[in-house]
Amino acid sequence: MIYGIKTVVKYLMGTDIADRGLAVYPDDTFVVSYPRSGNTWTRFLIANLVHPDKTVSFTNIEKLIPDTSSQSNRALKRTPRPRIIKSHQYFDARYRKVLYIVRDPRDLVLSYYNFQRKYRQIADDYPLQRYVEDFVHGRLISADWGSWGENVASWVFTRGKSESFLLVRYEDMISETERELARISSFLGVQAERARLVEAIDKSSAEQMRQMEKVQAGEWVATKKHRKDIPFVGQATAGRWKTELPGESVKAIETAWGGLMLTLGYGLTTDCDLSTHDPMLWMNGKGGTLRDV
Repeated sequence: MIYGIKTVVKYLMGTDIADRGLAVYPDDTFVVSYPRSGNTWTRFLIANLVHPDKTVSFTNIEKLIPDTSSQSNRALKRTPRPRIIKSHQYFDARYRKVLYIVRDPRDLVLSYYNFQRKYRQIADDYPLQRYVEDFVHGRLISADWGSWGENVASWVFTRGKSESFLLVRYEDMISETERELARISSFLGVQAERARLVEAIDKSSAEQMRQMEKVQAGEWVATKKHRKDIPFVGQATAGRWKTELPGESVKAIETAWGGLMLTLGYGLTTDCDLSTHDPMLWMNGKGGTLRDV
């Protein structure tokens, strides 16, 4: 009874967090990913593409493309439809149209490590190898969204062949930004000439976002209460794991999710027994790929 009253009060005051309990409408489009996969950058690209008349920044991104993990149910209901919404949720059958961003987990874990230091969720001296163990075994604070493998597989293997599902790799976004944004534009039904794509890319560059963060970090819900000495906007690079991730950590990640990584086009570097450790192999065949779905 008391719990129900508290829930209603939070909803009425707009202090609840929507997350998995948000109301979903048939014309919603979701931009989904496991944390630190490039979702914020993609939001800026899409916002600049869809709203070329607006100055997109950290001060208004939550109104243009709100985040279910930081916005209340009332705020999301007030967002004009058709809505484009950010989410980190594992598979939800109510999400009918989904753009899913995936990132090499070996790079992602380095970004997440710094992110959790920024949020003071782990100490600065927390051992990286221990952190990777937590990452692999689903012991991070984001456990409610599943581990990387659970989150990715829950979408890729249920919706991978659907016309209402678009899989985008973070690495391809970096190397072929215009091509990938054109794919996203088509998926969203936005008729965009090359000049419009280029403009959206320029406005959403890592450098532009870093400069905005320096000025607006105290205003954005994701950064205003957290450390300012560690930036939210990362290096926007791929392959850092090759020099920064210990060999044992690389093997732990590849052993846990090697089959899924191969399916997504991420090559492996260690000798791990995939048939023993990775249940994803039989779902799509060893070495198969879903990069072009």
